Amino acid sequence: MLWKRTATLEQLNQHSRECMVGHLGIEFTRLSDDELEATMPVDNRTKQPFGLLHGGASVVLAESLGSMAGYLCTQEGQQVVGLEINANHLKAVRAGSVRGCCRAIHAGRSHQVWQIDIFDEQNQLCCTSRLTTAVLTR
Repeated sequence: MLWKRTATLEQLNQHSRECMVGHLGIEFTRLSDDELEATMPVDNRTKQPFGLLHGGASVVLAESLGSMAGYLCTQEGQQVVGLEINANHLKAVRAGSVRGCCRAIHAGRSHQVWQIDIFDEQNQLCCTSRLTTAVLTR
């Protein structure tokens, strides 16, 4: 198992309610031994003025997943901060919701690299992102 902390989906969602994650309607939906998934609605909070899913909203979903996964890979007294994120937007989404799937490329002692793929409701890849985080000891 990849995770060093134990948490339920309910705990992850409760912890994320009063910040940008909750504001955008992001909900953690699956926690397996080595992957974390979340959904995000494509609505007035997450669309750009031309009616498409905003690329920045996709990046928020990706960073939220990678940061939470990073947190789950740390121990008490450690925290995770983002160092770099990139995203390739591959397909436009106009309505419904998207699902992000996060998995580790590298989960080391001092830094982590996460791959986050975002799919539309037809399970077509619409964005792929990579997040690098640093693990800090308080």
